[in-house]
Amino acid sequence: MTRVTVKRKAHFNAAHRLFRADWDDQKNLEVFGKCSYPNYHGHNYDLIVSVTGAIDPETGFVIDLKVLKDLIKEEIEDHFDHKNLNEDLPEFKNLNPTAENICVVIYNKLKSRLDTKFDLEITLYETARNFVTYSGT
Repeated sequence: MTRVTVKRKAHFNAAHRLFRADWDDQKNLEVFGKCSYPNYHGHNYDLIVSVTGAIDPETGFVIDLKVLKDLIKEEIEDHFDHKNLNEDLPEFKNLNPTAENICVVIYNKLKSRLDTKFDLEITLYETARNFVTYSGT
């Protein structure tokens, strides 16, 4: 069976602060640097959603990219865009919104909506040079 990966790129802007409430400001600054400043900071996140599966012999698609586009908009862009991750999103109430944790949250939100026949990989760019990838393992 031929398996192909299709990818969709998306974008959202969000603010966050990296810190642990159980640490004092000095310890947070030592570990998280400027990212721990109390007034938050923002990123222009780029997201690549990769879906791998068999090519449907009737349509020639792995997944209809319009369906994937709408899913990403609903679950990720509408949910994350122009939000303060620490303050506005329940997922980060007790989870430090590092790029790694954001990537896993995005994966879980999308994976729960995709057919189980698909493999999913998420790549999240926090900056042009800093990015993380998660595929559920």
